[in-house]
Amino acid sequence: MHIADIAVFLFVVVIIVVSLLSNVVVVICFLYNPEIRKQVPGLFILNLTFCNLFLTVSTMPLTLVGLINKGNPGSSGFCQTVGFLDTFLTTNSMLSMGALSIDRWVAVVFPLSYHSRIRHRDAVIALAYTWLHSLSFSTVATCLSWVGYHHLYASCTLCNARASDTKTQFIIYTVVLHSLTFLMTLIVLCVTYLKVLKVARFHCKRIDVITMQTLLLLVDIHPSVRQRCLDEQRQRRQRATKKISTFIGTFVVCFAPYVITRIVELSTPGHISPHWGVLSKCLAYSKAACDPFVYSLLRNQYRKTFSDLANKILKRSSFNSSVRRVENGRATDTNNTKPTQ
Repeated sequence: MHIADIAVFLFVVVIIVVSLLSNVVVVICFLYNPEIRKQVPGLFILNLTFCNLFLTVSTMPLTLVGLINKGNPGSSGFCQTVGFLDTFLTTNSMLSMGALSIDRWVAVVFPLSYHSRIRHRDAVIALAYTWLHSLSFSTVATCLSWVGYHHLYASCTLCNARASDTKTQFIIYTVVLHSLTFLMTLIVLCVTYLKVLKVARFHCKRIDVITMQTLLLLVDIHPSVRQRCLDEQRQRRQRATKKISTFIGTFVVCFAPYVITRIVELSTPGHISPHWGVLSKCLAYSKAACDPFVYSLLRNQYRKTFSDLANKILKRSSFNSSVRRVENGRATDTNNTKPTQ
């Protein structure tokens, strides 16, 4: 194997391990905490988590096999099934991110009427649309035999070589697919999160005005306390910007190279480096490892749930070990004690 192939191979292995562990933790937190299950965003997060898990166990290992064998990791029918899952799960995960951004926008912009605007029934309808949307595109590609092993990406996915007889239709399909998934989701993310950022900055300005007025009235306040208030004020302004940049930035960094490579491939097939093709596919895979942290595990509710669960398990294991030590000690004392004559 080339050194670049080895680096990509290790990169995919790390993505698989991190994605499996982090997404499983999200599912455990969802099942353990009833408050998370009651929340409407929990349905979107659960759908996104299962898409990432199935993507991790179905398509990523076959990319490893493709990197090693430099060819199709299985039969043609098997590869078509995996290609169907790759298109379906990737499209579904993108639309789930868009649904989460709309939910955050409604929660921030309309906080008083959020529970009347976004209900579990609305979330189910949105998820039904994401599934129908994803199934439609993946079924069309599979029925027209446009999915198979693609050497450029070392994976079972949409393959333009299999559409040589229907090249025009395949180009239209690819452009429409990425326009209604990646581009549409990106527009939704930018519009909703920028509106959320605008509201957050407005509230920060109001808090800053109140803070400055309070500092001016408190003449005898200690300089260290004043400086701490100013530092918190600065951090408050940066916190919302960092979160919004993380939501949009991870989506663009992970998916944009792969989508752009797909579009460029339509006009100039055979002129793209295989190493870049595999790397762009791996970046798309890496979103499955980023999502649990971006949308779940960095939030206080999930962190507290995971901490409580870990402490409960550790306390139980330490209690069981202490009980065993006591029982072993009693057994040893009994064996060492001799009956007196």
